[in-house]
Amino acid sequence: MTSDAPTKHHFFVFAPDKTEEGTFERRLSVRATHIKAAGHNVERGFIRVGGYLLTPESIATSDAPKKMAGSTFICLADNIEEVREIVENDIYYTSGVWDPERIVILPFVPATTLP
Repeated sequence: MTSDAPTKHHFFVFAPDKTEEGTFERRLSVRATHIKAAGHNVERGFIRVGGYLLTPESIATSDAPKKMAGSTFICLADNIEEVREIVENDIYYTSGVWDPERIVILPFVPATTLP
């Protein structure tokens, strides 16, 4: 007996923020919407692990100001097109926080257990 269910694949997403003036403020202004959508994607099993990236200077000292530099996540999807569609519909993408020219989406094979 075989299953007709599609095979899911893991994907790594690297979505760097734009470097232009005002990007950080734009990120903060839409953050609640992004977090709500990300939470939904975690609940439905699409996002397995994710978070935001900091600049190296952000951890130079314990009191260093934290500067966000982008987002990254590992997801589980049928195909890369599904991942691309979700990324391109994210508020960080549509509001100009993420730099669309530098986004990377690649198939990923975990060597360790994922949550």
